[in-house]
Amino acid sequence: MKVAAIVLAAGRSSRMAPRNKLLELVEGKPIVARVAEAALGSGARPVIVVTGFEASRVAAALGDLKVTIVHNPAHAEGLSTSLQTGLQALPADNDGALILLGDMPEIESSNLEALMAAFAADQRQAICVPVRHGRRGNPVLWGAAYFAEMMSLSGDMGAKQLMARHQERVTEVAVASDGIFADVDTLSDLARLKARTGSDR
Repeated sequence: MKVAAIVLAAGRSSRMAPRNKLLELVEGKPIVARVAEAALGSGARPVIVVTGFEASRVAAALGDLKVTIVHNPAHAEGLSTSLQTGLQALPADNDGALILLGDMPEIESSNLEALMAAFAADQRQAICVPVRHGRRGNPVLWGAAYFAEMMSLSGDMGAKQLMARHQERVTEVAVASDGIFADVDTLSDLARLKARTGSDR
C-alpha cells in the first residue's frame, strides 16, 4: 500500500494579515513544519507541501525536512488549485493520499497512522475520515479512485462535495485527539493554541 501526504500551505492568511500564520512559531517550530513533521512521522511517502503565498518563506520554514515542495502559481484562484497541484505531483502508483491543511499544527502522526490502517482494508476505493465525539475532522485520506474527480473541482471548493457524493465509501476512524478540529485562522486561534501547548513563542 502506497499512501502519500499532501500538505496545503499556499494560502494568504488573510484573517491574520500582515502575518503569515504558517510561519508562526509554536513550541519553537513554524506551524507548517509541525504539520509536515506529523505527516513524515506517519510513514506516508512522499510528503508533498504545496506552496503559494510567500512560497520562499514557507519553504525556508520547512528547513531540511524530507518533503517535496511544489509551487502553485494559481493559488489565488482557490484551495482547489493547490489540491490539484499536489495531486499532479503524486507518483502514478500511489493508492491514496492524506490531504492535510497546513494550519492544523496539533495533528498527530498517530491520527494519520489510524487512517492509514483503516485504509489498508479497502485501499483505492476508500475515504477515511477521523472522528472524535461523533464529529468529523481533518485530515481525510482519499483513495486514488477519487483523484480524477478532485481534478475537476474549482475555486475554493474543497472535497466536501465529493464526500457527500460518495457517502457509502466513507469510513469513520475514531481518534483520541482534538487536534483534528484545531486550525489557526485568527490571532485568537493562535493565542489559544499557544495556551494549550504552553508555548510563549
